[in-house]
Amino acid sequence: MSQQLMKFHLLLAVLLLWLVAGCGLSGSGQSDSDAETTRITLTGSSTIAPLANEIGKRFEAQHPHVRVDVQTGGSSRGVADVRRGLASIGMVSRELAERESDLQNFTIARDGVCLIVHESNPIESLTDEQVVAIYSGQADNWQDVGGSDAAITVVNKAEGRSTLELFCSYFKLDSKTIQADVVIGDNEQGIKTVAGNPGSIGYVSIGSAEFNREHGVPIKLLPIAGIAPSQARVADGSFPLARPLNLVTRETPTGVVQQFIEFAQSAEVHDLVEELSFVPLQ
Repeated sequence: MSQQLMKFHLLLAVLLLWLVAGCGLSGSGQSDSDAETTRITLTGSSTIAPLANEIGKRFEAQHPHVRVDVQTGGSSRGVADVRRGLASIGMVSRELAERESDLQNFTIARDGVCLIVHESNPIESLTDEQVVAIYSGQADNWQDVGGSDAAITVVNKAEGRSTLELFCSYFKLDSKTIQADVVIGDNEQGIKTVAGNPGSIGYVSIGSAEFNREHGVPIKLLPIAGIAPSQARVADGSFPLARPLNLVTRETPTGVVQQFIEFAQSAEVHDLVEELSFVPLQ
């Protein structure tokens, strides 16, 4: 019995040494590095996400201990995640609603929303009434609005997207009454859908639309209320479908989150804002 007890104590000692050695290896490697890293998580608007990514990279370069994680899912997700404590910062590409007055709001740039069709579509403009007719299903052929004889494919944004809210607000549409043929999420998906279907119509961020058109994507940007969509018109306030690009927090930000937001609002990132075809803060 005494010999068995000695064997047990020896085995226990070996096991303890192995655990200590294992902990020592872990502490000098990735785990220790992770413990020193501060992570900022942003979720929400797919319009803001590319800009937030680029700002995040520049911020990380100046703050090596910080990692900026950007996830999309729509402005509604940004609001919900911040309220639940699932994200440090929410990305919301619209004015905050009254029901969201509990959140802290920080504008980092401005953008507009425009209608797009395939570049081969002979339509050069649509009245507000014609847009409503198309999206409510009253007009389902381009002939109905002065175009050629071809079926209209209505491309609409998914619920929870701020672009949908802005579009419906301007055209006084109820999102539940829109007769959509295709429902998309982010701007790039909408642009690819319209570029691949000559009979389609959609609406996306002006910044994304201008960038893609300049890089050879076959889309055409339509005027609204007679005003051609451009970032210059958003900047001077003359384009009717304009919106702020906001970062939101549940409480007054402090520490590294405050530093990131101040950096995102600063002139240090104006070149990034312009590169992504948004309008910098003045």
